[in-house]
Amino acid sequence: MTLLLIIIALALIFDMINGFHDAANSIATIVSTKVLSPAVAVVWAAFFNVLAFFIFKLNIADTISKTVDTSVINLWVILCGLIAAIVWNLITWYYGIPSSSSHTLIGGFSGAAVAYAGFSVVNIGIIVKIAAFIFLAPFIGMFISYLITLLILWSMRRFSPHKTDKWFRTGQLFSSAAFSIGHGGNDAQKVMGIIGAAIIVYLNTNGLSPDDVPSWLHVSMEVVNGKKHLSIPDWVPFACYTAIALGTMMGGWKIVKTMGTKITKVTPLEGVAAETGGAITLFLTEYLKIPVSTTHTITGSIVGVGISKGLSAVKWGVTINLLWAWILTIPVSAIFGAVLYYFVSLFI
Repeated sequence: MTLLLIIIALALIFDMINGFHDAANSIATIVSTKVLSPAVAVVWAAFFNVLAFFIFKLNIADTISKTVDTSVINLWVILCGLIAAIVWNLITWYYGIPSSSSHTLIGGFSGAAVAYAGFSVVNIGIIVKIAAFIFLAPFIGMFISYLITLLILWSMRRFSPHKTDKWFRTGQLFSSAAFSIGHGGNDAQKVMGIIGAAIIVYLNTNGLSPDDVPSWLHVSMEVVNGKKHLSIPDWVPFACYTAIALGTMMGGWKIVKTMGTKITKVTPLEGVAAETGGAITLFLTEYLKIPVSTTHTITGSIVGVGISKGLSAVKWGVTINLLWAWILTIPVSAIFGAVLYYFVSLFI
């Protein structure tokens, strides 16, 4: 039980780190256009992170819990995966690299599981789908935000720039709120999936059923229409949404600078387009039960509005550096998780 409680605590710590690591995703454009001050912006984003609790089903949590075969692994695997994810998240945050907390968690979890039981323990189908959206999510966000930008420019062509600037400053409040809801519904659910998996592993390894333990441990894989779906008690989503909101309120200013100014200069109009494109992408992938990176999504969306001004408006050197960070996140965090499990296994 002690190890399970440590894992739950670490998972919530990871969720907080995810909040301040990915706070830039929700507020970078609204801060860079000076619609809100950084302090007000993070409170704004945190509120809508929590609001996601009342909007989304547990689609992403369900997918994450099935990344590896929970009937095979032990709690040490999950512990090592979490620690590996936290380490990589802190490294990328320190250097101001907007890498994906989502892919860090998946990589660390999978790497530790492979070290314990071999590649057969990993659900390759889910991993391939997630890996594919490393590239698809930013392109979808880029395409949608590009179209939205063109549509806005065309529909506003007869209005004065001064008047439309005021409108879009107000519009950014709504677009950033929508993206924050998508962020909460996507990223907080990944930790719910890890906590759910940890409790299931605890029950399996101790030969227990949900009826043998307190109600707060009533986690199971319910069969609905012939498919298994994760069922968790209400305290898990509440704790996860609260943790990611608290983390968001801590900020993440190095990454805000990269996202808000270094890719392309963003106006309020373009901020609305980027955030709306990103939000639509997150809502779509959540519906499809595909965990994606909010970092990748908003980066692609910002590139999309940049392209609408011409290819030269995008600082491609910065974008390419971000792409390398995205590609390396899953394998590097998987290696961290595997090495850490090998080390821990020497003492258990």
